[in-house]
Amino acid sequence: MDSTESISHTGFHAGSFSAKDETRAAAEAARRRVRIMSATLYPTLPHPEPVAAPAARLALKTDGTSRGLLDGAWWPRSRDLLSELPALTDVLDPLWGRITRIAVNPEHWPVIPRKVPVDGHIVKVGWFTPEIDPHKLLLLSYGTGRWDLLVIPPETGAESAARLMAAASDHDGPPLTASALIAADEARHAVSATDGPLDPDEAWEYEGGAPAVSATVPRQTGPPDRASRLIVGM
Repeated sequence: MDSTESISHTGFHAGSFSAKDETRAAAEAARRRVRIMSATLYPTLPHPEPVAAPAARLALKTDGTSRGLLDGAWWPRSRDLLSELPALTDVLDPLWGRITRIAVNPEHWPVIPRKVPVDGHIVKVGWFTPEIDPHKLLLLSYGTGRWDLLVIPPETGAESAARLMAAASDHDGPPLTASALIAADEARHAVSATDGPLDPDEAWEYEGGAPAVSATVPRQTGPPDRASRLIVGM
């Protein structure tokens, strides 16, 4: 009886030991598979590509001296100065000197930050009413000069925006204020701010076709040319 019980007892422990070994072996194999899969898959994970901010939509007079009440037109994509101003200064800083201050009328700007960080410096923002036209942006470059841009409402249709940009950057255009220019265009063409798109030829020219010049070309110093304007962005 003792011998049988001894054998049974020994067999029981032997079987238990074998089961534990199998459990450990299975766990180790699983860990190896995880390590192998991690080592294989990790390097192939895609890296997110940085998304560039859209370029500013601008049409500028390119002569050396300003004529009329406006130096060009800006068509922002929103009324958020924090997001719109950096793209604008990216274009204007090389052309006009570093923009250090801007001023707006608060009528169409829901939030006016006191300072806006742009590429490498800070632009201070002020607001005045009624001294500044609601549809105009005033820009100052320290020690260089002042410029006034027509601000085309972001919701404006492409066809109206193209006309307003051309009018604001035309050297021989009518001496109208920013608001008067927008009102005159609406009255002349009987369109709202959400008119139809440009036809293919007009869109190509407006987006940077034949009449467009490089944003790095310096402002002209000779006699003004009606066809001489800088158009960037869409």
